[in-house]
Amino acid sequence: MVNGTKLNVLEQGEGNPALVFLHYFGGSANSWTEVIAQLRHECHCIALDLPGFGESEPIAGNTVKDMATCVLALVEQLQLKQYILVGHSMGGKVALAIAATQIAQLKSLVLLAPSPPTPEPMEDAERSHLLQTGGDRAAAEQTVRKITAHSLPDRLFNRVIQDNIHSSPAAWRAWLECGSREDISAQMSRIAVPVLIVAGAEDPVMSKDMLQQEVVDRLATARLVVVSQVGHLLPIENPQAVSELIQLTI
Repeated sequence: MVNGTKLNVLEQGEGNPALVFLHYFGGSANSWTEVIAQLRHECHCIALDLPGFGESEPIAGNTVKDMATCVLALVEQLQLKQYILVGHSMGGKVALAIAATQIAQLKSLVLLAPSPPTPEPMEDAERSHLLQTGGDRAAAEQTVRKITAHSLPDRLFNRVIQDNIHSSPAAWRAWLECGSREDISAQMSRIAVPVLIVAGAEDPVMSKDMLQQEVVDRLATARLVVVSQVGHLLPIENPQAVSELIQLTI
C-alpha cells in the first residue's frame, strides 16, 4: 500500500542507484520484463503498475501530478538513497513532473518516446476512437500493430494486449481526457538532472522531430538518441538497445 492505494510493484536485484521504471499508457510493470532481465544482476530494478493499470488500484483524479505524487510516495517508502527514473511514453511525462520537483535523490532521467510536457499531439478522431474502444481486444491488437515497426513474437504480443485491455476504465479515460492534454511545460526550467531521451526511428506516435521540439529543446540538460528499426514500444521491440542506453547513465 502506498498512500492508501494498492500499488503492484516488481523488485529485482541490488545496487545503487536504483532504477525506477514507469510504463506507457495501457502498459504495466511487465512492459519492462526484458529490459530488467538484462539489468537485474547489477542494478536494483523497481517497476510499478501506475495507478489504474496492471494490478494497481486507480486513484481519484489520475492527473500527471497525482501519478507523480504516487511514485514519489513509493520512492520514499522504499527509502531509496539515489535513483534514476526510466519513463516510457505516459511514464515519461510523469518522470518529467517528478524531476521538476527537484528531489535530491534523483540522479537522472531516461525517457523513451516520452509524452511531451505540452499537450500530446493526438488527432481528435484518434482520441475519440481510443475512448470508445478501451478494453476491446480487436482495437488493442490494431493499435499495437500500428505503433510497432515489426510484428512482435506471439508471447510478447499477447502480453501487450492483455495489459492494454486490463487497464481500468477510469485510468484509461483520465489519461486520454486529462493527462495527455496537460501542459506542464512551465515546470521544465526547474529540471537540473541529466536527461537522455530515446526515440524510435519508426515511431508513428512520438516522432523524433516532435521529441526534439517539444521535449529536448525545453530542457537545458537533455540529449536525444534515435534507435533504428523500432516503433513506439521501445522496451519491448529492442530491450537490448534500451538496456545498453540505461547502463550508460549509471
